[in-house]
Amino acid sequence: MKSEMMNYYRKGNAMKSFSNYKKFLLLWAGELISSIGGGLTNFGLGIYIFHKTGSATGMALLGLIGFLPMLLLRVPAGVLADRYDRRLLMMIGDGCSGLGVLYILLCMMDGNAEMWQLYLGVAISSCFSALMDPSFTATVTDLLTKEEFSKANGLVSMAGSSRFLFSPIIAGFLLAVSDIKLLLIIDICTFFLTIISTAVVRKGLVSKPAEVRESFLQSLKEGWNAIHSKEGLFLLILISAAIELCLGVFQILAEPFILSFTNEKTLGIAETICASGMLVSGLVLGARGIKKGFARKMSFALMFSGIFISGFAVTSNIFLVCLFGFLFFVSLPVANNCIDYLARTNIPDELQGRAWGLIGFISQMGYVVAFALSGVLADEIGRVTGSGVRGGSAAVIIVSGLSLAVISISILFVKKIHRLEVCPQ
Repeated sequence: MKSEMMNYYRKGNAMKSFSNYKKFLLLWAGELISSIGGGLTNFGLGIYIFHKTGSATGMALLGLIGFLPMLLLRVPAGVLADRYDRRLLMMIGDGCSGLGVLYILLCMMDGNAEMWQLYLGVAISSCFSALMDPSFTATVTDLLTKEEFSKANGLVSMAGSSRFLFSPIIAGFLLAVSDIKLLLIIDICTFFLTIISTAVVRKGLVSKPAEVRESFLQSLKEGWNAIHSKEGLFLLILISAAIELCLGVFQILAEPFILSFTNEKTLGIAETICASGMLVSGLVLGARGIKKGFARKMSFALMFSGIFISGFAVTSNIFLVCLFGFLFFVSLPVANNCIDYLARTNIPDELQGRAWGLIGFISQMGYVVAFALSGVLADEIGRVTGSGVRGGSAAVIIVSGLSLAVISISILFVKKIHRLEVCPQ
């Protein structure tokens, strides 16, 4: 009788887990669509600014203005994700971020948009996007078991990469027959689909009641303690910031590097070919996941990522550029998957929102440095050497790739990080 009861509860838990995984897939599908739409806007604005300014600095500045508000607001957004309905916060954040895109569209309908108008629209969108990210990450934890995290991380990584995988080639062909306004309209339409999918998941998921028992600063302090008191976790986050710096340089300068010797249609095709490496890794990780050796696999994946980044900028042969870019995007999701697992399994469930807000803030400071310096360095090196945007961008990309490889090798010898996978919460 006892055995039958145990089997009954096991089956019940399995059915509940399967049901929650279906909800995760619906939520993931909404984020996939939203990411593709956002990628269309990012690609179109990047092309628009490059043709208008002719420099890597202009593209980097737009990225910085879009990224900085999201980074600064990420921490308070994480606290809100632990206090209130996470699904509702996602709907508000994703829906209202469309206002910035709508503003840019209206400015362009009125004629050629000024640079400050583009910056303002991107900043508005970024502010509301900050509200969504910690809530989405914490919702994944709400829905899934620890055994499902690795598989889910592969799919989440693939959704995030869709802005590089699908958006560029779609945008490249659309720009050949229309202009940036069409890309903005499509992006605005995707917000409605994302809100609907989140609303469906919210309807079928019981949210914890909002219990505000401590002050905002106290909540923030608890999130800080969650990531700082765990041996090795905070070190992993600091290393992640250095990694984000190297990856940020590549992300910012890859487009002006390719545009310096080809057109936007070829750029779109090249970006899609490169990012298809993420699709390969995402599908494999989504089906199989990673079972063990997270720290070691993270180190090797990052090492190869750095080597491939450097190879990407060695030549202006578009076929070799695509090859190295593809290999880079194959290895990157493996590293992201490992970092996500090591952090997620070492943070208590009730602190996930505020902890991820802080993790995002600290680690992505590397991106801020990359946005602030990479474009200026590339343009200055190109001016001094006489090699232009192509030579300056290539030099900075190569140095960042080699730096990433050195950082990744050092992780192999940090025992505190290796211990994170053997003593999760």
